Amino acid sequence: MHRTRTFDLSKEIFLNDDTLITSKTDLQGRITYGNQDFVRFSGFTEREFLHKPHNLIRHPLMPRCAFKLLWDFMYQELEFFAFVCNLSKTGNTYWVFANITPSYDENGKVISYYSVRRRPSKKGVETLQGIYQTLLEIEKDKGMEAGVQFVLDFLAKNQISWDELMINLQNEGKVGGYR
Repeated sequence: MHRTRTFDLSKEIFLNDDTLITSKTDLQGRITYGNQDFVRFSGFTEREFLHKPHNLIRHPLMPRCAFKLLWDFMYQELEFFAFVCNLSKTGNTYWVFANITPSYDENGKVISYYSVRRRPSKKGVETLQGIYQTLLEIEKDKGMEAGVQFVLDFLAKNQISWDELMINLQNEGKVGGYR
């Protein structure tokens, strides 16, 4: 049973430039490994997070459609980049720039997923906060699929791929009407 944690946006913590939060999951998204930075920022012990769904650290400010897009990429065996707002066990909020990739066995079959998170750009976080808020409102009114469609329409309008958008924002770039 998943216990609801409360959060206070004034309890935001920030990654250092040299922080690399890494984790591995099985094909269902259950955590099989988390490094010491994962322990430090999540606030969970290894015993508490092993074999639990990775959404254990999902922040309520994250729209569901962002994770739908993630899984769509994973099912296509594609690398995925995203700005993600996480929630620690103690209620701290922390943003990361995430890179998730499939891991393969010797026969080329996907056997797990590997994620590395680092300090996100300030402009990227500011931009994504606005986009994610819009997506949360869309999801509340029209459902998750409407949120996904909003993202796809936004990408098409700006003639940019999801990964290009994320990498551009990490590099402090601007896209469309968002900055």
